[in-house]
Amino acid sequence: MLNREPNKQDLLETYKRIRSYVHHTPIFSSRLINLMMECRIYFKCENFQKVGAFKFRGAAAAVLSIDRQTLMKGVATHSSGNHAAALSYAAGMKGAPAYIVMPRTAPQIKKDAVKEYRGRIIECEPTLQAREETLEEVIKETGATFIHPYDNYSVIAGQSSAAKEVFEEITDLDYMIAPVGGGGLLSGTCLSAKYFSPNTKVIGAEPKGADDAYKSIRDGVIRPSVNPKTICDGLLTQLSEKTFSIIQSNVHKIITVEEDSIIKAMRIIWERMKIIVEPSAATALAVVLENKKRFARKRIGIILSGGNVDLEKLPWVL
Repeated sequence: MLNREPNKQDLLETYKRIRSYVHHTPIFSSRLINLMMECRIYFKCENFQKVGAFKFRGAAAAVLSIDRQTLMKGVATHSSGNHAAALSYAAGMKGAPAYIVMPRTAPQIKKDAVKEYRGRIIECEPTLQAREETLEEVIKETGATFIHPYDNYSVIAGQSSAAKEVFEEITDLDYMIAPVGGGGLLSGTCLSAKYFSPNTKVIGAEPKGADDAYKSIRDGVIRPSVNPKTICDGLLTQLSEKTFSIIQSNVHKIITVEEDSIIKAMRIIWERMKIIVEPSAATALAVVLENKKRFARKRIGIILSGGNVDLEKLPWVL
């Protein structure tokens, strides 16, 4: 696995390694949304990626970078989100075990997804300390390799491939917007822009109720995520040392948005484009919705990060 910030050659080699395993997801545009937002938007639909989210790109990149003998001991992580399913799937496609430490309170639908992809769940108490201690025990017992969901350069290189595919198809983008939680997707996106579309400005989209990334870049130091309040369950984590460094050096701006705008943007995508996206993905369109003058008549790429939604808890119904 990479032990330094990925350069252009690393991104190219990573993409070559994973391209036959990941979906080359489509890029959609909506005439009605373009009229509504007064700009030209290209949506990279990672909601159609394997496991329903961009996370599979990074998980596949990490798994495929491990030598066969080491990989057969397994990979491990602690997660109750898309990374758990993505790592289980990626390991399974190479016949390797995946040990997933999950809090016992994790939603059953997420546990079922991990089991479906043949991940082996080890339950723990719902605290960060319990997750980390349990993971340490699992690694000690199995010899599995720890794959962090975003504080991992190979994972970041894998996430860069989504934007790379956009830059290969759509030229002269003024902006590329991606959601930011732990920063793996945004880090990969800005590195991809740096090497493959240097005139494109990259913007991170973040809920106002979980604005630790915005504060971290503003203050020049990592600010923890404390009691975040947002429907975007995929954006509750904080930046790591690796993602903070890359984002600080390469992202044009992080823009925060209101919950009402996220819900409105999510509903616009569902109704106008007829595709399912989760709230985290809708934050990118919410940035444009709240800042129409800034983006007027611009060409904008938006990464729709995922489409894993609990259909019993749609925000406009609640």
